[in-house]
Amino acid sequence: MDQPRHVPVLLDRVLELFAPALEGKPAVVVDTTLGMGGHSDALLSAHPELTLIGLDRDPQAIEMAGKRLARHGDRVKLVNVTYDHIDEAVEDLGYSHVDGVLMDLGVSSLQLDEEERGFAYSKDAPLDMRMSKGTGMTAADVLNTYSHGDLARILSTYGEERFAGKIASAVLKEREKAPFTNSGRLVELLYAVVPAASRRTGGHPAKRTFQALRIEVNGELESLRLALPAALGVLGMGGRIVVESYQSLEDRMVKQAFAELAKSKTPPGLPVELPGHGPEIKLLTKGAELASEQEIEDNPRAAPVRLRAAERIGDPR
Repeated sequence: MDQPRHVPVLLDRVLELFAPALEGKPAVVVDTTLGMGGHSDALLSAHPELTLIGLDRDPQAIEMAGKRLARHGDRVKLVNVTYDHIDEAVEDLGYSHVDGVLMDLGVSSLQLDEEERGFAYSKDAPLDMRMSKGTGMTAADVLNTYSHGDLARILSTYGEERFAGKIASAVLKEREKAPFTNSGRLVELLYAVVPAASRRTGGHPAKRTFQALRIEVNGELESLRLALPAALGVLGMGGRIVVESYQSLEDRMVKQAFAELAKSKTPPGLPVELPGHGPEIKLLTKGAELASEQEIEDNPRAAPVRLRAAERIGDPR
């Protein structure tokens, strides 16, 4: 079998966080973003009684991870679906709850490494960016059809791009000459529009625009908004959820969802916790955990990661 092309981010910490919920018993974990299957493989190897449900919207990821995980036999159940359908996937497989949920968000190593997918601004490639190949609009469609207002909005909201309006104006002017098809032309435009002073402090001028286009094409934040309550809803008592985010918008959504369920609903001033009003989860991380300098050196894709984890301690209301 070919060596995997990626290193799972914060793997040791992920295993450590899940261990108390999985050790020494038949347990079920859902890897909601299977990708190349690195985290799943390690979890299955560490826990011989574990059943792993792997979800991914990309059929190619399902196929490749399936080959990697084949040695674990029928302990592996793979489903080609977006992670906001986690509750349906779990129910369809006959489970009422699970012991762990892993969400490793963002674009996978498989997608980044395939030039023709158009996710990486470092290589000239078709402006596709779809995580599910062959379905839905492409990044080129967004650039060639969106109004100035809509384009500026997604660049500002999803990319947190300070120069969203200027970039949108340049895109509309440039697409009158010819439609956008490849990333190289977009990168050239961004070098021309984003001031040099900003490039010195803000990193590659294409980083934020490419992030915004990818999020828009794949509906990532909407999927995450729906997936977080669904994932927390299938988690059984004592079960644990671990989420790895790679940009601030995702991490903010995770932080808010966790914070809401970690607080008591008992009115202030009462001497005792009202039944059914206590916290539903306990936070296992203090804030968001970051990758160490050593991990980033070994695996540069770990640099932006923000990890949060929680444990189910009360019944969902």
